Amino acid sequence: MASRHSPALAGPSLSKTEFVAIIAMLMALNALSVDIMLPALPAIDAAFSIADPNDRQLVVTAYMLGFAAGQPIYGPLSDRYGRKPVLMIGLVIFVLASLGTVLIDSFAGLLALRALQGIGLASPRVVGIAVVRDRFGGRDMARVMSFVMIVFVLLPVLAPAMGSGILLFGDWHLIFLAILAFGMLIAIWMQVRLPETRPEELREPLSINWIAKALKLTVASRPTLGYTVAATLVFGALLGYINSAQQIFVGIFETGDLFAVFFGMIAIALAVAAILNGSLVGRVGMRPLSHAAAIAYVLISIAHLAYVSMLDGAPSVWAFSAFLAGNLFCFGIMMPNFNAMAMEPLGQVAGTAASFVGCVTTAGAAIFGWYVGHLYDGTVVPLLWGYLVLGGLALVTVVATERGRLFRPHHARQAQ
Repeated sequence: MASRHSPALAGPSLSKTEFVAIIAMLMALNALSVDIMLPALPAIDAAFSIADPNDRQLVVTAYMLGFAAGQPIYGPLSDRYGRKPVLMIGLVIFVLASLGTVLIDSFAGLLALRALQGIGLASPRVVGIAVVRDRFGGRDMARVMSFVMIVFVLLPVLAPAMGSGILLFGDWHLIFLAILAFGMLIAIWMQVRLPETRPEELREPLSINWIAKALKLTVASRPTLGYTVAATLVFGALLGYINSAQQIFVGIFETGDLFAVFFGMIAIALAVAAILNGSLVGRVGMRPLSHAAAIAYVLISIAHLAYVSMLDGAPSVWAFSAFLAGNLFCFGIMMPNFNAMAMEPLGQVAGTAASFVGCVTTAGAAIFGWYVGHLYDGTVVPLLWGYLVLGGLALVTVVATERGRLFRPHHARQAQ
């Protein structure tokens, strides 16, 4: 796995395996902070006497909106001051906000602190991608991001079960204590072992003009803009599922405590996709793989909706899980490649570019996900329409980005 460019690194040397593990754990902290909460949503609902059961989904949405709002801040700061200091600032914000959630006594206050948690963890998301881009480019970056994704999805697979297990020993506050402790451990590991990947000679003065120039370069890039929008749409569908998953599995399919098992089984498809993508992307290319996945995603969504329509909106839990696992498999192929293709033209402004890509992707997905989740009406039909519409729009966006010519390797695209 050769890097396209390797800046002089400050700090300890570490193996590629440990590098991938650190980046994956930094990013997985974000997914853990969402998925570990899902079994606790009914308890939070009861604790604060929430009038509309769908409003419990705001615990996820508030976090995601904060996560989006924080991302424009960290990218320019990391381009100017280096990656590690900015990573640490975000992790400290997350830890302090997590401590606050243990002490809060109102639902509005909890939502505010969830947003602050999201603002803090925006740093690992943005800076983590910039660190990978500092060291790798093109297919190498996509391959590294696939390996990161393998580790990244293991925690979401286990997170609901972890949340359910924690609830056996206490109330929902214990879950926040657990993610607080996890955040502290990752912060220590990162500070001790991760080298600085933004050398002094590459750092740009932090100014409005420089930020404007970096954003102009980002927005002017057709692949960056197109694949950012496509990623936003499919991520929005995923958040719609995450927002309503507890209600669907417990309320419709009556899985009870097995909710975490079904959620984890479906999420395994992400890990399988990450492994396959990591092994194939170097030979096949980002575009052929992700374009095929985008088409398959739409076809699976059409088949799922048609199947459910024939059953008057009442599928079995196994059929629902199988179709959804197919969608998640395609998502697991698309996302690392969409992100890598969005970032590929922007190595000189990687931090600011990652901020833009991350902010647009997360904010848009949070809004789409909230809307799809809030349409929950006691059936799976609104979710399936969300998958089909958002997936279809993502495919249209990819086709427009590539000017109608799908599956072309990057070198063929550049030659024209």
